[in-house]
Amino acid sequence: MDKFDRIYCLHQVLESHHTPVSLDTICERLECSIPTAKRLIREMRDYLNAPIVNKRGEGYFYDRNISFQMPGLWFNAGEMQALLAIHSMMSHIGPGFLDEHIHPLIRRIEKLLEKASPETLFDWSRFRILGMACRKPELPVFPLISYGLLVRKKIRISYHGRERDLVTEREVSPQRLTHYRDNWYLDGWCHDKGGLRTFSLDRIRKVSILQHTQKEIPVSELDEHLVGAYGIFSGRAQHTAVLRFTAAMSRWVADESWHPEQQGRFREDGTYELKVPYNNPTELIMDICRYGPEVTVMAPPELRSGVAERLRRAALLYD
Repeated sequence: MDKFDRIYCLHQVLESHHTPVSLDTICERLECSIPTAKRLIREMRDYLNAPIVNKRGEGYFYDRNISFQMPGLWFNAGEMQALLAIHSMMSHIGPGFLDEHIHPLIRRIEKLLEKASPETLFDWSRFRILGMACRKPELPVFPLISYGLLVRKKIRISYHGRERDLVTEREVSPQRLTHYRDNWYLDGWCHDKGGLRTFSLDRIRKVSILQHTQKEIPVSELDEHLVGAYGIFSGRAQHTAVLRFTAAMSRWVADESWHPEQQGRFREDGTYELKVPYNNPTELIMDICRYGPEVTVMAPPELRSGVAERLRRAALLYD
């Protein structure tokens, strides 16, 4: 633990205790000697104006009658490295719509990290993220939509639906932004349709902020309507898929998360049975077909037929 981490740790120790902390305890937590601990306490008093009081025979504590906060952004080296790593991952999630605002912060953190751990060299090439078959659209509408969401204002959007190839005008009360499978989606109350809808941000052509306060939907209702079904499709789950994976594939599938309320078990023959709630089967069928002969749909019959039909049509392409 370096000096920067020890100052941060000392603050956490004193902040979390309302009774004096012994010097031995401080040395143990800071992984340092008694002279080092006393020097850190002295430096916090002198340079940070920390109201550290020494109660003879009992230990050190913050004087709660004096307001004190660590100045500025104060992270330990590990937390700063984690934040930089998150930024690296975020830059792969979207087209960099936060870069303009986050780059000054990143530069500041890099300088702090250099001071805190001179031996640490943060190398962006050490992080590798693969986005296979992902969409990489520009999202100029993201700032306006997120602003409308945060200030609780209605928005008007021009939305291009892929299925019907039509552009429609919608008045929407934004409720939540969701990142799912390398794309951003807006969950919102569509005033034109009178219900909750999910809009893909890459299909929104124009957006404007309205002055009307949005219609607020409770989080519990959002989750019931949007999270209960399978994948990005909304609606309460009405069916349960029963999937049986081969023994060779079972160990991989057992570690996968298909749905928050899924149920899985190993069978005596080594196969793995997975039960998944769903409403619209479209996305579920595509995911099942990825496993080809390694999975069998046991129920319900209509899902089994849907998967079989899709596989038959695929096989016909190779006749």
